[in-house]
Amino acid sequence: MTSPTTSEAHHFAVDSFRPAGSRKPTRVQQFLLWTLLVAPAALAFVYGVVSLHLVPYLVLSPLSIAAAYLIYRSANERLKSKTSEVEAISNLHLATAEALATAIDAKDQTTHCHVRRVQIYAAGMGDVFGLSSSEIAALKAGALLHDVGKLAVPPHILNKPGRLTPAEFEKMKIHTVVGAQILGRVQFPYPVIPIVRHHHEQWDGRGYPDRLRGEQIPITARILSVVDCFDSVREDRPFRRGMTADEATALLLRGSGTHFDPNVVDQFIKNLPQFEAQICALGLDHQKLPSAHDEPLRLSDVDLTQTRERGSYMAYDQIKKAHREVYALYEIARTFGTSLDVEHTLEILVEKVGAVVPFDTCIVYFFDELKGYATARHVVGKHVEALRGRCVAPGEGVTGFAMANRSAVNQLNPSLDFNDLKPEAGVQYRSMAALPLFKDDVLLGALSVYSTELVQYSDDHMRLLETVTRLASDALANAMQHAEAESNAMTDPLTGLPNARALMLRFDEEAARARRTERSFQVVMLDLDEFKHVNDNYGHKVGDMMLREVATIVQHQLREYDFLARYAGDEFVALVQEVPGTQVEELCVRIESAVSGFALAIGGNRHARVGISVGTATFGDDGETLDQLLMSADDEMYRMKSNHRLERGLPPDAGTKPEQDQVPIAG
Repeated sequence: MTSPTTSEAHHFAVDSFRPAGSRKPTRVQQFLLWTLLVAPAALAFVYGVVSLHLVPYLVLSPLSIAAAYLIYRSANERLKSKTSEVEAISNLHLATAEALATAIDAKDQTTHCHVRRVQIYAAGMGDVFGLSSSEIAALKAGALLHDVGKLAVPPHILNKPGRLTPAEFEKMKIHTVVGAQILGRVQFPYPVIPIVRHHHEQWDGRGYPDRLRGEQIPITARILSVVDCFDSVREDRPFRRGMTADEATALLLRGSGTHFDPNVVDQFIKNLPQFEAQICALGLDHQKLPSAHDEPLRLSDVDLTQTRERGSYMAYDQIKKAHREVYALYEIARTFGTSLDVEHTLEILVEKVGAVVPFDTCIVYFFDELKGYATARHVVGKHVEALRGRCVAPGEGVTGFAMANRSAVNQLNPSLDFNDLKPEAGVQYRSMAALPLFKDDVLLGALSVYSTELVQYSDDHMRLLETVTRLASDALANAMQHAEAESNAMTDPLTGLPNARALMLRFDEEAARARRTERSFQVVMLDLDEFKHVNDNYGHKVGDMMLREVATIVQHQLREYDFLARYAGDEFVALVQEVPGTQVEELCVRIESAVSGFALAIGGNRHARVGISVGTATFGDDGETLDQLLMSADDEMYRMKSNHRLERGLPPDAGTKPEQDQVPIAG
């Protein structure tokens, strides 16, 4: 007869000392009981027969029986006490392992009760394959603790919203080895460590960490590999949706014989319906997991066991939310530094706000200090058309109150922001939160979120929003400064018109559009007449004023979508879309008439006047590059300038550009 293993002896010892009433007495206990009762009586009988003294026999026998019974009862009570202690310690160890597994599961933002479902799958597969009680116990513990090594993986890798780089994947792979090392310090009575170390080995030998192949991989690790993959791919990830059960099954079949043990895959798929039924009965399926946003349950609705179970999930959800918050804020800080474009920064801001708090509408306002009010620059969600471009002055409505007081607000009625909108617009919300955006005491604007569901934005919501808006304010300030610098680089500081650099960029856009649509456009060159006379007689300050006024006059003669730039000195260039030849001539006449009819008052009943000469060139007919078209328009413009000089009784020029018109840009 072979001796029992350590684990079998352990289970035998535990079963032998269970509390009375928990099950029927074992044969050992029955034998012990009858021995203690019968042995004293037998000894007394023998004593009586030998000595033939019946009176002592009659006295000693009951006393012996009573003593034996008292000894038995005392021993049995002590055994009950020890059994309870052993069971309590065993339950404590299991609860500790489950708590650790829950914390690890919550740390991973891509899973939700993953380890509990994997435990059910794994234990069920252990029964299917007829594994020993020791191996099934190892599967249950391994399912809970197989990812304990993820404690050594940085959160930004563990929760990265995309494919890992080779270096990041190498870092992720250490979780199997680290997990085995951590659990090596625990004296498990069953083989848990091989499961944790080898659950990412592959049937074809291409897995990690030891590149085991085929049946070199422990059967328990092969089982966990299949069930872990099946459940993991059904979770939603930031870069993809979770698979359905059919899609996950198809994935296992594609990997059968290469990634997975084909026999394990076949048996798992065959027995999957009963596993899923067990998971649904426990409320662990992917569609029924409780949320922290659910309404609290009343004790009258469910029994105490269900309430405790829900409380466990709520604690899990709180842990998960804490890790999600850290990761979200890390992502916000990281992504805000990736763009200096204002619109892109606004898109990132609203996206990240939506990741930490719920809303139906989000509006970002930009404050204009010169105008004294803020304008809705970016609107997302419901009622976009009705709310885009809204203006809010500091102190006006909830958003204005937040800007005026430089503080967050979440306890005022959202309707205060929309008093000017008619009821038929249908803009109604149940709650809102407004937060100012400012950098170094400079007010940039405000962010307001509105909800039709929430009764009120909570303190946690406000704390997260305040953190996000602080990060966003820095990013927006940088983006706005960059936009201003970029605008200055493309803008003539004197007239406020686009400069020669902006002209070249706009020309390229118009040329591409003309080639694509086969519709032409005109380049119009404009040069002031007698501008040198203004500078010489009235000074450059008056000359600068004249340039600004003429720029305004010319712009008023053009359409809103035409483009006007200051090219150099007293020269301007316009790009005019789809205007026939006769209309171009009419445009030139209108511009010449408007400029020549203008007189700049300079005091003392004195007025400064200039004329303007205009020349045009057509894209495609006169050239296809900016230089070609400017040369053609310039030639025509100087012919007009010569005609104007003759009309004023001045000698015509020599056909070259006058020296006074080659001065640097004024101002």
